[in-house]
Amino acid sequence: MSVLVTQQAPDFTSAAVLADGSIVDNFTLSSLKGKKIMLFFYPLDFTFVCPSEILAHHHRVAQFAEKGVEVVGVSIDSQFTHNAWRNTAPKDGGLGKIDFPLVADVNHSIMEAYGIVHPAGVALRASFLIDENFDVRHQVVNDLPLGRNVDDMLRMVDALDFHTTHGEVCPAGWNKGDEGMKGTPEGVAQYLAKNADKL
Repeated sequence: MSVLVTQQAPDFTSAAVLADGSIVDNFTLSSLKGKKIMLFFYPLDFTFVCPSEILAHHHRVAQFAEKGVEVVGVSIDSQFTHNAWRNTAPKDGGLGKIDFPLVADVNHSIMEAYGIVHPAGVALRASFLIDENFDVRHQVVNDLPLGRNVDDMLRMVDALDFHTTHGEVCPAGWNKGDEGMKGTPEGVAQYLAKNADKL
């Protein structure tokens, strides 16, 4: 597995189903450069944990958009399977309409570039927060039975924005509105003097 944090996000061009339901052959990740991107991988369409995660992302698309973040999902299924899953109602195990692109990684090159291939030949549950400069700033990778907490990715977007705006670092459990910490010995001492018992 690769740790891509601090590195440029691997770019790709692939077929995808867009948020409006149209199918394109040449969706390119770098077309979103200049915005923050939340890129997430999941194993397979028409499976079990995956629709719960995709719907969790879908239900928070507006929150991501408010923070200037584009959401993109990827699996090894074809664009046609993605489309069929979008055209299946949630009560029947599908997604229904979702408000972000699903990319087809049929030849597995994207998950290989991101270093998150499961031994079974599908993608691990991996999420990457990519900044406006196309640098990976955060990643989390789960094994297949372990669903992600999408709210924590929103928290990480807030943390990145706070650091970018204020230059301070975000201590353990930091949430938007909390105090930050100056990245100095004095800063940590001041922060811990007030907050050590609450960590």
